[in-house]
Amino acid sequence: MITFLGTGVALVTPFKSDKTVDHKALAKIVNFNIKNGTDYLVISGTTGESVTITRKEKNEIINTIHKANKSRVPMVLGIGGNNTQEVIEEIQTTDLSYIDAILSVSPYYSKPTQEGIYQHFKAIAKNCPIPVILYNVPGRTSSNMLPATTLRLAKDFKNIIAVKEAGNNVSQYLQLLKNKPKDFLIISGDDDLALGVVLAGGAGVISVIGQAFPEQFSKMIKLGLEGKAKEAYDLHFKLMDVTSAIFEENNPAGIKGVLQELKLCDDTVRLPLVPASGVLKTKIKKMVKELKVK
Repeated sequence: MITFLGTGVALVTPFKSDKTVDHKALAKIVNFNIKNGTDYLVISGTTGESVTITRKEKNEIINTIHKANKSRVPMVLGIGGNNTQEVIEEIQTTDLSYIDAILSVSPYYSKPTQEGIYQHFKAIAKNCPIPVILYNVPGRTSSNMLPATTLRLAKDFKNIIAVKEAGNNVSQYLQLLKNKPKDFLIISGDDDLALGVVLAGGAGVISVIGQAFPEQFSKMIKLGLEGKAKEAYDLHFKLMDVTSAIFEENNPAGIKGVLQELKLCDDTVRLPLVPASGVLKTKIKKMVKELKVK
């Protein structure tokens, strides 16, 4: 069983100016991350603009990342939604040969009860041939998967191996860490809280900013896993301002602005998202320049 410890990155989907997928830039980002310490790759999540990607494009993106990765690090694929049967059908019709786990978001928009969330993931777990990482992100789903529901799923299904918790709620993280089964992983989905979560017993992070600064960010998480708080927080403080900046307007416009400054891809996004504003781009440019100097 592959364990997802350390730093995973929620990869962007680079686009050319005509809004088609830029596979060359995508491969470049993958290689940049693996070369600089990223532990695993997360494909087609929120940061990958999954809601505006077609199934054909999604399969092509998986193939590009697989070819660039060359089996060097594990790969996690986002497959989730608020139509349980549709999620199951996607799992059953997707070639998961190269995928080590799926990341499945808690149902959005419908606002199910906790029992509804449990039954949704129960159905997914029973129909998924590979490990499942739950994803709780109430800021986007308008529905919080409570720790009791997450822990119930963790105890009831062996193939539910982790949760990416992104509620930006320290108390909720601590409840999960205190009461989780021994081998169940609590993965931070909040870049700003990731180090604190790791120092409290978390397994690591699925990061947005990490793909722009993989060497520094993965080192910070590694130091955290080793309990070296002071050294880890030195890196945290260096990255703190740019981490905050990329979420000021929308994700992934912010991180794509950073990646453009690093000459890794263009900052093009698909509607209804728009690129970062001129004010934010100016701020990002200054921050990237300062971090590169350091």
